[in-house]
Amino acid sequence: MKRVFLVVLDSFGIGAMPDAADFGDEGSNTLAAASRGAGFSMPSMGRLGLFSIDGVTCGVPPEMPEGVYGRLAEASKGKDTTTGHWEIAGVVSPQPMPTFPGGFPPELLEQLSRATGRGILCNRPYSGTAVIQDYGAEHLRTGDLIVYTSADSVLQIAAHESVVPVETLYEYCRAARKICRGPWAVGRVIARPFEGKPGGFTRTVRRHDFSLEPPAPTMLDRILDAGQSVLAVGKIHDIFAGKGISEFVYTTGNADGIDKTLDYMDRDFEGLCFTNLVDFDMLYGHRNDVDGYAAALTYLDGRLPEILERLRPEDLLILTADHGCDPATPSTDHSREYVPLVMAGAPLQPGVNLGTRQTFADIGATVLDYLGVPGSLAGASFWPQIQKR
Repeated sequence: MKRVFLVVLDSFGIGAMPDAADFGDEGSNTLAAASRGAGFSMPSMGRLGLFSIDGVTCGVPPEMPEGVYGRLAEASKGKDTTTGHWEIAGVVSPQPMPTFPGGFPPELLEQLSRATGRGILCNRPYSGTAVIQDYGAEHLRTGDLIVYTSADSVLQIAAHESVVPVETLYEYCRAARKICRGPWAVGRVIARPFEGKPGGFTRTVRRHDFSLEPPAPTMLDRILDAGQSVLAVGKIHDIFAGKGISEFVYTTGNADGIDKTLDYMDRDFEGLCFTNLVDFDMLYGHRNDVDGYAAALTYLDGRLPEILERLRPEDLLILTADHGCDPATPSTDHSREYVPLVMAGAPLQPGVNLGTRQTFADIGATVLDYLGVPGSLAGASFWPQIQKR
């Protein structure tokens, strides 16, 4: 019974891509930045090959890595969560999703205001933690929605849970998702509920993403169509708008995501378990918290032996990322970086260096190849290069 456990370390880039300057990200390196954080330690990932990847200059590589390793370039024209995950799953996006550095156009906001019956505050690119401090009191007084964006293709709506119940906020975001089409087709509409009092507002864990549907069949669709399971952990369900998923669970953070992945590892199924660990990006990358990012990576590495111990004879574990978010640069936004590929499992030939792959989509093609699932995707399978000889 073949199973693949694909874990995305959200924003764990390993160095600027050649075109990083075009995105304002020249010199970004999330791994290198985090490696300078207090207490950084990743011996388990190091043994599998993380520090042996081409271009990685931190850490001490072992003489013979125990896993398969390499780095992946992004072929899509973007550096956001949706684009990165879609490419991992075999869909390359040749055009970037729209961004709104000057705020959203009046026509869009007018439609949103009519759909919700509420006014609009902010309408600027903004830090998600800062925007509720700066606009939260006015939101409490007026009931107007805090609408903001970032360097990514997102429309975010923040509302206090005492003013807008969470389920109502979700309905507002569904309305926004219908409005955001054509030239306004942002990758994600994100509900950002918060609580607290002026001077002490905090976001709650009830965030919810409303994504565009992928424009073509993905790895998930192919696996599901073949009669196998696709189990989603964390925000995977939202990123793919529920398409190609047979079962899903949300998470409250990295620890919960690891726990729920371990729960699925104890289940009998054939197919894919696809996990996103969001804290690296949400809590540390975007907040320029180098020590926090280092601690989160160290925590993951400390739990990796639990995951490795649960692998069955026909299981594959794939650890990768969807983009970068260097916590040491002045920017608080995502960065255009290579992402790591680190694999473990009994079916693999240890120590294979895959070098630099030209697209994240090679992961999706390889997963289908290993599972024996028909159907073409962007990308090329590297399964023949890594299977145990």
